[in-house]
Amino acid sequence: MQVLMREAERVWDDFWSAVYERGDVASAAALLAPEAVLVDMPAMTGGNDRAEIERHLAGTVTPHLPADLARRRISRTVDTRGLVDELRWTFTHDRELPWLLPGIPPTGRPLRVLAVSVVAVRQGRIASVRTLWDDVRLRRQLAAG
Repeated sequence: MQVLMREAERVWDDFWSAVYERGDVASAAALLAPEAVLVDMPAMTGGNDRAEIERHLAGTVTPHLPADLARRRISRTVDTRGLVDELRWTFTHDRELPWLLPGIPPTGRPLRVLAVSVVAVRQGRIASVRTLWDDVRLRRQLAAG
């Protein structure tokens, strides 16, 4: 059981690093099951199979990552089928973020947001990722100031 749990953590951490730290869409896509689903809620962006997710990451996410994007894990719960991460993301809204705040031009404001990712891993590949963040608080930070 612990081997499967460690594998779920490794696959998810490798995926996150490939996308958000290195901008390496090909490496991230290689970690996906062919029928994987990725949904960024509440923006409702993502994809319903590996090809759609790869297009989403290459066109909507990696070219639009804030220069100072950082994350801090608050908690992680792992079982043999996947994991749930609670994260605090911090960044400056220095560019348009169609994957997070579609249609909102950059404000230059520093932002913090809590997010929860629910990740299913099957046979060493990511089967699904659903990420939900506190959109109301995020938008309130944009309006403040």
